[in-house]
Amino acid sequence: MKRVARSIIWIMIAIFIALMLNSIRTPVQASPKKEISYSEFLDKVEGDSISGVVIKESTIEGQYDDGSGKPAHFVTFAVEDQELIKTLREHKVNFTVQPPAKWLGGFFTFVLPMLLFVVFYWFIFRQMKNPADRAFSFGKSKAKLQNPEQQKITFKDVAGVDEAKEELKEIIEFLKDPGKFRKLGGKIPKGVLLLGPPGCGKTLLARAVAGEANVPFFNISGSDFVEMFVGVGASRVRDLFEQAKKSAPSLIFIDEIDAVGRQRFAGIGGGHDEREQTLNQLLVEMDGFDTKEGVILIAATNRPDVLDPALLRMGRFDRNIIVNPPDIIGREEILKVHMRNVKLAPELDVKVLARRTPGFVGSDLANMVNEAALLAARKGKESVGMEEFSEAVERVIAGPEMKTRVISEREKKIVAYHESGHTLIAKLIPGTDPVHKVSIIPRGIAALGYTLQLPLEDRYLTTRTEVLDRMTVMFGGRVAEELVFNEVTTGAQNDLEKISEAAHKMVCEYGMSKKMGPITYRKKEEMVFLGRDITKEKQYSEEVASQIDREIRRIIEECYKRAKDLLKNNSDKLDKLAKALIEKEMLEEQEVDEILKAN
Repeated sequence: MKRVARSIIWIMIAIFIALMLNSIRTPVQASPKKEISYSEFLDKVEGDSISGVVIKESTIEGQYDDGSGKPAHFVTFAVEDQELIKTLREHKVNFTVQPPAKWLGGFFTFVLPMLLFVVFYWFIFRQMKNPADRAFSFGKSKAKLQNPEQQKITFKDVAGVDEAKEELKEIIEFLKDPGKFRKLGGKIPKGVLLLGPPGCGKTLLARAVAGEANVPFFNISGSDFVEMFVGVGASRVRDLFEQAKKSAPSLIFIDEIDAVGRQRFAGIGGGHDEREQTLNQLLVEMDGFDTKEGVILIAATNRPDVLDPALLRMGRFDRNIIVNPPDIIGREEILKVHMRNVKLAPELDVKVLARRTPGFVGSDLANMVNEAALLAARKGKESVGMEEFSEAVERVIAGPEMKTRVISEREKKIVAYHESGHTLIAKLIPGTDPVHKVSIIPRGIAALGYTLQLPLEDRYLTTRTEVLDRMTVMFGGRVAEELVFNEVTTGAQNDLEKISEAAHKMVCEYGMSKKMGPITYRKKEEMVFLGRDITKEKQYSEEVASQIDREIRRIIEECYKRAKDLLKNNSDKLDKLAKALIEKEMLEEQEVDEILKAN
C-alpha cells in the first residue's frame, strides 16, 4: 500500500509540473531578444521599422528591421498607453493581443478536485473495505519497540515488590535460556497478569523484566488497539504478535488491558462490537502461539474484576502476580531508589519518612521526593532536609498550602476548635493513631484545616473497637463546634460521610453488629458494563432494611455521645489547644503533648 501511496503522490507532482511548464512555454525564437525602452519602441513604430508585435500582460515583443536584412527580435515593458493601438494601426503594424494565463484558475477548478477525489478514494474507501492492508497503516500495531541496548531499567531500579520480582525471575531465566526448561519437559507460562492498585510499579516491573532478560520489549496500551474503523483492533493484535515472533525471544507488554479485555456480551449495544472483536483476536493469538517461539505476554490492570473469564483461564494468562502497596520496609527501599540523584542533608532519616508515609505507593513516594527537592530549591538550600520532606508528605496527602486565602477571625476560630476537637479525642482515646501534626492553614481545594494522624506500623486487619474509635475521633470536630458555638457548620461534611460509610460497612459487610449478626447484607451485582461493583443489589426484606437503618443510627449516635462526653469533661484542654492553634496556626506532636500536660 505504501508503494501505491507513493505512486499517487509522484503522479500529482508530475501533473503539477507539466501544467506549470505548459503555462510558461513560449515559442522558440530564431535569435535572442533585445530589450529596448518603451520610448525607443515608439520611435521604431513611427519610423515604420517594426513589422509585427505581440502584446502580452506585462511585456510587448516583436520583430523590427535593424538594417542587416534579417529580422531582429525585441522586448519591452508594457505600460498603460491608450493611444498604442491607434498608433500601431496608423503605421500598419500587425499586432496580436495575448490574454493573461488561466492555468492557475483551471488547476484549482478542475485538476485539483479530480486529484483530491482520487486520493480520497484510495485512502478512505479502500481503507474501510480492508483496514489491515490500506493507507495510514491503521491495521499496524502501535506498539513501541525498545531494543535490548535501549533497556536501561533493571530490577535494581524496582523496590518494594520483592515477591513479584521473585515470581518474574523464572520468566527472565526462560527468555535467557529456554532450553533449560524444555529439556525437563517444563512449559513456561504463556502470559503473566500483573494485578494491583495504580502506582504500585506494574509497568516498571515489566520494563525491568525486559531489561534483565536483554530482549526486545514491545510496549502498548489496551486503548491503542481500538479505533473507529471496524476490524482495526483485531488487525493490530495480529500484527503485534507477528512482530514479536520475528524478534523472538521477545516480551510483549499490554498496559491497562481492561480497556480491551472486559467481559463480553454485556452492556449497551449488544455483544458484537469493535472491542469484542479485538478481544476475540487476542484470545485466538494467545491460544495459537507456542512458548517455544520465545514470546512472553505480560499485561497489567488494576481492574481484574471486569476481565473476561476466557482471558484469565489457564493456557492464556497462566500466572497472576499481585503487586501490593509497599509495607514500611518496601517504602524505605523505594525512597532510597528515588533519592539516588537527590542531594540529601546529613540528618535525614529515611526510616522515619517510611513510617510517616503509610498507604503511599511507589508513584506517591516518587512525587514526594520530587516535591521535597523542589521545595529545597525554592528556599535556596544546598541540600534536601527533613523539613522539606515533611512538607512534601503533607502536600501529597492534603495538597499545597493556601496561605494567601483570606479567612475571617470568626471562621479561623471555628476551624481551630474543629481541629482541636479531633486532636483532643485522638489523644484521650488509647490505641488511636498518634497525632503527627494539626494545622489551621488551608490546604488543597476545600480543606480549611487538618489533623494528621500517622500509624506506628502497617496494619492489615482492623478490629471493631478500632473502627468505633476512628468514628469517635471524626466526630470531634462537629461536637467541638456545637459545644463552643452552640452552632454547627458545613466543615464536618467529609467527616460525616466517612462516619456513615464506616457504620454501614460495620453492619452490612463486616458483620460487626451483635443485633444483625455475622451476616453480609450487601452483594455485588454483576454488571460488567458499569464496572461490576458500582451498583449494589439488595438481597433482604424491607423489615431487615429497617433494622439495618436503626442499627447504623444506633452505632453513629453512640460514637457521637462518646465524643461529646469526652470534650465536655476536657473543655479546658480544648480551649488551650484552640488558642494555641489560633496563635501559631500549626502544632507539632510534641507541642500538643506539652499543652495537654501543662494542665
